[in-house]
Amino acid sequence: MTLSDIAAGIEVTTSQERRGVAAVDDTDGDLATRLAAHADALACTPEAAAVVLRHHARGVSVGESAREANVAPMTAAKVLHRCGIQGISPLAPTARRIVRDWLAGELSRADALELAGCGEAEFALAGYVESHDPIPELADAARGALAEGTNASVAKRDSLDDTMSSVADLR
Repeated sequence: MTLSDIAAGIEVTTSQERRGVAAVDDTDGDLATRLAAHADALACTPEAAAVVLRHHARGVSVGESAREANVAPMTAAKVLHRCGIQGISPLAPTARRIVRDWLAGELSRADALELAGCGEAEFALAGYVESHDPIPELADAARGALAEGTNASVAKRDSLDDTMSSVADLR
């Protein structure tokens, strides 16, 4: 069998169909209802957690998301962490290792706070992040809200596309 025999019947087209990413949401109910199953693991009500997730997914800061949900910024950060959002810890890897040493009882709190070089609030949040794992079920429930927020961010960026310059404009 030659290459021409293998390629017999294959057509070459000059254009392709544009395909998007398929999104499937096989969950029932709204986000707050899905979060309610794990309400005891959240730092606030499922309704407030849903508001935090939706706003954060749109690119809003943790503080602004907290204000919209009428909760403290620390509470919003805890919710985001438990829902699997990465990058919530305010400390660098070395400072996080110091917090883990404090949690293991290898350092006093005063020494750990001084070595980490951060404030009380950052230290407290890092301690929470290091001592509480994200919950996979909450992360699954939050994934839909994050995808919706990403779509909103893309739509916003696309609507502003004419106002932005590109590298080609620098010539």
